[in-house]
Amino acid sequence: MSYQPVKQLLQTPPGQTVTVKGWVRTKRESKNAVFVAINDGSTIHTIQAVAETGTLPDDTLRLITTGACVAITGELVESQGAGQAVEVKITDVTIYGPADPEKYPLQPKRHSLEFLREIAHLRPRTNTFSAILRIRHALAFAVHKYYNDNGFFYLNTPIITASDAEGAGEMFRVSTLDPMHPPKTEEGKIDYSQDFFGRETNLTVSGQLEGELGALALGKIYTFGPTFRAENSNTTRHLAEFWMIEPEMAFYELEDNMALAEDFVKSVIRYALDNCADDLAFLENRLAEEEKTKKKEEQQEMTLTQKLRFVIDNDFERLTYTEAVEILRNSKPAKKGQFQYEVSWGVDLQSEHERYLVEKHFKKPVILTNYPRAIKSFYMKQDNEPATNARGEVFGPTVRAMDVLFPGIGEIIGGSQREDDLDKLTARMAEVGIDPEAIWWYLDTRRFGTAPHAGFGLGFERLVLFVTGMSNIRDVIPFPRAPKSAEF
Repeated sequence: MSYQPVKQLLQTPPGQTVTVKGWVRTKRESKNAVFVAINDGSTIHTIQAVAETGTLPDDTLRLITTGACVAITGELVESQGAGQAVEVKITDVTIYGPADPEKYPLQPKRHSLEFLREIAHLRPRTNTFSAILRIRHALAFAVHKYYNDNGFFYLNTPIITASDAEGAGEMFRVSTLDPMHPPKTEEGKIDYSQDFFGRETNLTVSGQLEGELGALALGKIYTFGPTFRAENSNTTRHLAEFWMIEPEMAFYELEDNMALAEDFVKSVIRYALDNCADDLAFLENRLAEEEKTKKKEEQQEMTLTQKLRFVIDNDFERLTYTEAVEILRNSKPAKKGQFQYEVSWGVDLQSEHERYLVEKHFKKPVILTNYPRAIKSFYMKQDNEPATNARGEVFGPTVRAMDVLFPGIGEIIGGSQREDDLDKLTARMAEVGIDPEAIWWYLDTRRFGTAPHAGFGLGFERLVLFVTGMSNIRDVIPFPRAPKSAEF
């Protein structure tokens, strides 16, 4: 039995026999008819199927409950009710899988996001999460399309690695050794030479270092894969397993990197606006209802669509970290003590500072550059001169880093021009305690045909969070991994 997706049926002219397959969202009965709303995941919308009272056997009717999987055949006719153009006049029903109405947890009512995280295996059947997952798909497609159309090569970097790209040490160990009785060295340490890979290995936190190797041969590459961080954090912005998009480009300097980042995020957000209108409209309405329950000072100033247009319709403001610190220190919130965190040169800016720059001061997305060397990673290219402000005050050394800041979320992209000078790179590694022997292959690219190059990283879930307007990152990935959470 062939069938058409609900999305297609809703655009099909009436007057033909069709079969719709999907899951029952609601069933209601009146004196003269039974109305069944069916959704198959192809669209946010349901299609209504109608049977006159008495035309369906009682045994079949009893099994048509919320959550049941059915196939319904009938004539596609003009709808007699409001809310839909067509409906299916039922002639035959097949029950693929009934759902016990006493036990099925997704009843036709509003469920809290916290509750839905407990049943992550079923939450894609809700309007909210089906919309999020369709948008997630569209954004992933847009990412691959953008880089393919712009001459990049997709590079698959290792998930299992012996290097810590970020130097933070928050990594998940990969081992086949007996955890109860691991082999030991003479010094009493675990002997990883007897492990599967012959050395200590972990799940990757970034594909960047290997991505650089690809860029210094293929010119322009991008990675898009899972990354892992064993950070014991339960905030709304952290996951232990997440996906990263990391382009690396030979012969790009900081200015080229900024231009690419701006064009890239505008392109993928524009794709979502053009191709996910129904899902975005649903989420925008959901967000608007949620905003009504908040205190006035906590409400967002922009609707979801306005926030997305805010990004694609504005040229991103570019300024240095040093200039940003001056703006923040002279701002009204700083002078009135309204920032939770104090601002001074040399500290990492917090989300409240980043959002002030975007939402209040410039009223457009912002790219900050040339951060203090001490708060950035070892691989970032060092500036030749220390930072100086407008009054001639001289600060510490900086690197050619860049962060892209968005409304409501703060930093969404972090990147830099990479250090291509071998001596400077090894000296910086010594400062932060990285053994050159551990990444000898990375240093070889600086020994053999080094070149200017740059790249950045975008956490995919952070992008989906922004586009969907959700407030918790665990709600934009199908099966979230966080501390004490790996049920599904």
